[in-house]
Amino acid sequence: MSRVLDFNNVTVLRDKKPIINNIDWQVESDQRWVIIGANGAGKTTLLRVAAAQIQPSSGTAKVLGQTLGEVNVFELRTRIGFASNALSSHIPNSETVLNSVMTASYAVTGRWNEQYDDIDVRRAHRVLNEWHLAEYADRAFGTLSDGERKRAQIARSVMPDPELLLLDEPVASLDLAAREQTISVIGAYASEPAAPAMVMVTHHLEEIPAGFTHAIVLSQGQVYAAGEIRSTLTSDKLSEAFGIRLAVDFTDGRYRARFSH
Repeated sequence: MSRVLDFNNVTVLRDKKPIINNIDWQVESDQRWVIIGANGAGKTTLLRVAAAQIQPSSGTAKVLGQTLGEVNVFELRTRIGFASNALSSHIPNSETVLNSVMTASYAVTGRWNEQYDDIDVRRAHRVLNEWHLAEYADRAFGTLSDGERKRAQIARSVMPDPELLLLDEPVASLDLAAREQTISVIGAYASEPAAPAMVMVTHHLEEIPAGFTHAIVLSQGQVYAAGEIRSTLTSDKLSEAFGIRLAVDFTDGRYRARFSH
């Protein structure tokens, strides 16, 4: 086991105002974290620091043992899988699903003149199979449904065999069937001992897959609670963090939150 994220007093300013403020957070290689918080709480900003996409305004952020600001982030990012809605717009609609995943080996989003080894092709097919996309390998990316696109984005993020996998709202806007299928596949992957450390942002407890071990609750850019998931996502803590009475229950490996009178 090794430490993949080590944040100490991390602050990110925008227009001189803190988006996240004095964040202390450590993630180990065998942990799967979910980030919860209201709109504007700083969830995506925290994830972008973890992805080495932005640097702290102050404090120290170590990602995979490397300190941001002292390392070549372009090399560091090759060790990180990052799936977000923003990625989808950069993948050409005409690109095959196979190529949209395989091009992650070169950190590009459209196939051009790169040469791929047979091992890359085999791995891409294996990843597509793991994320229930094998039958779409030769389909154009632009013809996929929202759920299929989400899974293709995640498949692309795991193609380079990352040491850290980051998922930014991987089931947002999906219909019920697509949401549940994607949550199930993510949960199965998270439960694999060989899977990398994972961090997932979500707005809804119902979207947390099985297999996630820890949670961090953000409120107004600061850590309100963090730790093992069952002791962190409680009715009392989430009610205080969101400023509304909530009842949280945990059934068959899944969470649910509802308004409590």
